[in-house]
Amino acid sequence: MITYNVGKEGSVILMFKLIYMKADYEPWWQFDGWQDHIVSTDLFDSEEALEKALENKLKLFREKFPNEKTKGHQYYAFWSDEESEYCDACDEDIQIYHGIIIERE
Repeated sequence: MITYNVGKEGSVILMFKLIYMKADYEPWWQFDGWQDHIVSTDLFDSEEALEKALENKLKLFREKFPNEKTKGHQYYAFWSDEESEYCDACDEDIQIYHGIIIERE
């Protein structure tokens, strides 16, 4: 869904979000409460600014994490096999993912 924000002079403003989350699942699952795992949210008023920030974030994450999986041009998951947490309910270690989500409102 696209939400249109109206500016001072009645012009329509589109908002673009670049969300970074860290969780024990890939960002496209967006389980209940996924927002609790958001590390940061960057807002942009142009698609060009969003794309530039995304390019920089992807470069940084690709240098830091050896594994990557993408769904469309909206979800990116990065991980390192060495980064995991113990899950009491599972009785085993679970993978930690660094996710990037692109939202256009």
